[in-house]
Amino acid sequence: MFKYCLYSSVSLLALLFTLSSFASSCHNPSLTWLEQMKASSGSTVLLRNDSSQIPLIELDNKRFASVNIGSQNAMMFDSIVNKYTRVDRFSAEAYQAEPNLNALSADLKLYSSVIVQLSDDAMSKESTRAFLKDMERSKQLIIVLYGNAAALGRLDSLKAPLIWSAADSPASASFTAQLIFGGTRASAKLQSTVSPAFKAGDGFQTAAIRLAYTVPEELGISSDDLEKPIDNIVRSAIAQRVTPGAVVMVVKDGRVIFDKAYGSHTYGRTRETRVDDIFDLASVTKIAATTMASMRLYEQNKLQLDSTMGYYVPQARETNKSFIPVRNLMLHQAGLVPYIPFQNSIKPGDYSRDSSEVYSVKVADNYYVRRNYYNDVMLPRMLNSGLRPSGKYEYSDLSMYFMKEIIETQTAQPLDKYVLNEFYKPLGMKYAGFTPRIRFSKADIVPTENDNYFRKTLLEGYVHDQGAALAGGVAGHAGLFSSANDLAILFQMMLNGGIYGGKQYFQPSTIDMFTSRQSDVSRRGLGFDRWDPDPANRYPSSLASPQTYGHTGFTGTCVWVDPRSKLIYIFLSNRLYEQPANKLSSLRVRPKIQDAIYQAINKAVL
Repeated sequence: MFKYCLYSSVSLLALLFTLSSFASSCHNPSLTWLEQMKASSGSTVLLRNDSSQIPLIELDNKRFASVNIGSQNAMMFDSIVNKYTRVDRFSAEAYQAEPNLNALSADLKLYSSVIVQLSDDAMSKESTRAFLKDMERSKQLIIVLYGNAAALGRLDSLKAPLIWSAADSPASASFTAQLIFGGTRASAKLQSTVSPAFKAGDGFQTAAIRLAYTVPEELGISSDDLEKPIDNIVRSAIAQRVTPGAVVMVVKDGRVIFDKAYGSHTYGRTRETRVDDIFDLASVTKIAATTMASMRLYEQNKLQLDSTMGYYVPQARETNKSFIPVRNLMLHQAGLVPYIPFQNSIKPGDYSRDSSEVYSVKVADNYYVRRNYYNDVMLPRMLNSGLRPSGKYEYSDLSMYFMKEIIETQTAQPLDKYVLNEFYKPLGMKYAGFTPRIRFSKADIVPTENDNYFRKTLLEGYVHDQGAALAGGVAGHAGLFSSANDLAILFQMMLNGGIYGGKQYFQPSTIDMFTSRQSDVSRRGLGFDRWDPDPANRYPSSLASPQTYGHTGFTGTCVWVDPRSKLIYIFLSNRLYEQPANKLSSLRVRPKIQDAIYQAINKAVL
């Protein structure tokens, strides 16, 4: 029988609250979480890492499993490892009716990498030792041992990387989980000889290469100063029916110091919002997908900013779009109309409530448009639309529709597949991608809108933007869905100068060019929105630095990156669930939260 469950990522503070009674009963209650983490750092030893398997580098094209044999804090461990990539959870307790762990080994046959959490008591059992030998023969095995160091002697015959921690606590579980993926670094050594294989002074050192998950106090910031004002702003917004729910994440200096979910998926409160829920990002797609792909092609000399649409897109050559420079597309200075309401031109023969060979493009539940509708109707209409004088800033979704055409021509891949394989999967982003209903259940996805005017259904995992929906859910301006944690990974890579998880994705000069101001007539970068120099606009926040870049999304989302403060602010909501949906902007919910974050940081500095 296949016995595993995938743990949802929950906030660190929520886990601490859940485990507080257990922690206080097992450990010195006077120790704070930060003190316990520092203690874990000083006493957790990485052994047998001669081949530098830890921290893990390659995450894509692998299946990870976490197996618990006796640890009391597997909930914390499994939640943390799932912030780095998908790791399925198994427990030996589910197999306790059997005399050995052969059935567990069988259930793990399709996993390439297995992380085993062990208590010192578990190592006294022959079934445990036989299971570890079985795993080492066919898997990438990583062992995490908690408890008495004497138990290390029972592992002499194995060669797999081994992490030993004397404490079996929530803090040690969090530290060891982060150590495996490079959120924390190893530095401690064994203080005494345990066996011929494990001697005093043994212990490998590693570097931090991915996000860390901690509490604000590690950076001198008060949790109360951060949490209380954010709580007040978001809960007030929910009470005023600005949005049914939201997720707020704050990353400072490469550390996630705030990650909290609020409210519920709908006003009916049928499902509470979780920190790993998947949201429709709307125009954040422009920077998290289309611009990322453009940057990669630019570095590969496959995209020249001063070349024209006609150079890359054959269909544009006989239109007034032929001579538009790519640079002007990305700066919204091409003279394009802001948008085209394609949904208003749908004819009875264009759609069906049932799928068929003719109506094969799914727009929403029980709504399908005819095959090639985008190529036959939408793209020609955009290419033949009017053109205003270039050089003037006018925000247009058409620019990113066209960038998608350019990207797909130059990569010979659909945009969704390209960004998934080039960025999201190797970075360990579990949820980010287009058309999420193909990969995830409705329960994992926050409903975007109760659409009563076009598709006449609740949008659950189908993009809100009507044009992107009619294009099959994949467009350059909208269609991307993601969790907050995935966005944090992507933009921490940007803050790191293009490096994350031991891999180089961009050169720092490319990031600097695309994210800095590139226009004489607007605040924009190439694809990226930026800090507004007009103080009256207070955009994106009255306290953000002039280096700040990012984007907002119409569905109630934003990502803002401040290189000067080494800060990432992410806000995800489904404000469109109930119309009218302009309260989020008029009440300045997103900027107020961003201001509160800066105020907490500045108070710590003072």
